[in-house]
Amino acid sequence: MPLDRLLRHLIAWQSSDGPSVPDHELTIEQARERYRANAVRPNSEKAGAGPAVTSADRLIDGPDGAALGVRVYTPESVGGRVVTFLHGGGWALGDLDSHDWVCRAMAASLGAVVVSVDYRRPPEFPYPTPLHDAIAAARWTALSFPRRTHVIAGDSAGGSLSLGVVLEARDVRFAAQLLIYPPVDPSLILASASERSKGYLLSVDDMARNYERYVPDPRRRADPAVDLLNADLRDLPPTVLATAEYDPLHDEGMELAAKMRAAGVPVHHVPGEGLVHGYFLMQGVVPAAAACAQRVLRALDGLLGQEGAEPPDGAQGEVSRTAASRGGWVA
Repeated sequence: MPLDRLLRHLIAWQSSDGPSVPDHELTIEQARERYRANAVRPNSEKAGAGPAVTSADRLIDGPDGAALGVRVYTPESVGGRVVTFLHGGGWALGDLDSHDWVCRAMAASLGAVVVSVDYRRPPEFPYPTPLHDAIAAARWTALSFPRRTHVIAGDSAGGSLSLGVVLEARDVRFAAQLLIYPPVDPSLILASASERSKGYLLSVDDMARNYERYVPDPRRRADPAVDLLNADLRDLPPTVLATAEYDPLHDEGMELAAKMRAAGVPVHHVPGEGLVHGYFLMQGVVPAAAACAQRVLRALDGLLGQEGAEPPDGAQGEVSRTAASRGGWVA
């Protein structure tokens, strides 16, 4: 499918009249501010779930005594679901505010409590700290919302972290996972060979810099929680995997889907035809992005099935025992 017309204009603007200083020449704080300012989200409640969803920020205990921030979204109509959400932004740039509207829309669409995690970011806190923070938040969510259908979800770098959590924290039982255009191949071999390796907002060079921040020690990029294409993908929860057609990460996403299916994991793939990496943040201004995002959430809704389904037998007990052995996670 051709690139969406609005996205084509956005890319043309960025190429000609966009920011004069590229992101890689900014300080990390400047890059984060630009990302936050450019996170395409509606400035009107009419564009989404705003008034039907309330939110509250709180601190929870994280690894090594660190205080972790989470933002808990509660829709007007709550079912039996809870989502641990991990934001994207190349591991280093996104935050709770950049993905605020995404979480509100998710909570309203799924009738789920959504716990968005303010994990510590590189370069100040490189791997494995963001992953350990995400695991701590997922355990806290499981303990704080027992007997709920627990989903883990994330976009881009957050999708990579989500799959890493599922692989590393086998004691937390997830009913499903939602992976939105996740980076899963630190070698970038597939991305470099892609016809869409540059020119579509995210480039292979961008991803190389992202990995350098996130995992500065090249030897650690072989860890299963980073090199996800070569991880043991058996016994994972049913998965909704979203890709974008004009994304250098498209081919590795398709390879991940194939490997998960080969490992016996039920996978529902939602192709983002005509779309680019990051389209979940563009729902307020790109109708095609909004339509595809809703297809993704409907796929997850269908996968979860009946509201209020309970987690596998013994799941909450396992989480409780593990948390207690580590000193517990305090609300």
